[in-house]
Amino acid sequence: MAEATVKKQYYLGTGRRKTAVARVRIREGSGNLTINGRPLENYFTEDKDRNAVLGPLLLTEMKNRVDVVVKVHGGGFSGQAGAICQGLARALRSMFGPVPADAPPDSPALGMDKKLRDSGFLTRDGRMKERKKYGKKGARKSFQFSKR
Repeated sequence: MAEATVKKQYYLGTGRRKTAVARVRIREGSGNLTINGRPLENYFTEDKDRNAVLGPLLLTEMKNRVDVVVKVHGGGFSGQAGAICQGLARALRSMFGPVPADAPPDSPALGMDKKLRDSGFLTRDGRMKERKKYGKKGARKSFQFSKR
């Protein structure tokens, strides 16, 4: 008789930055990180983008304890890195569960949430490109004004 396979629990997080959207799935594992089917080193060429992605994992000391699978689209490289950073932080927060109101001050879930919040990984950067307005050249630039 076939043995029942145990499915590993996934934790999800969604991150957004400018026009980039990242869907992050994490589970306990050996530290593999793939973005759109490619490893981190092949996807992001600049160190600042790699550090942005690894920031929440290094802060919570989970880099070699979780496997991360990311699907990201839209935006540019820096926007995608910021979206992955926020999605990863949200997934880590959901991994440790919601913080109950009567939790003791030294509980690990409370510490994890506070670390991520204080470092700014859970905060959405609301800066977006401003839309073009009618009667103007761009978002704000106008045609030359002539009084007469």
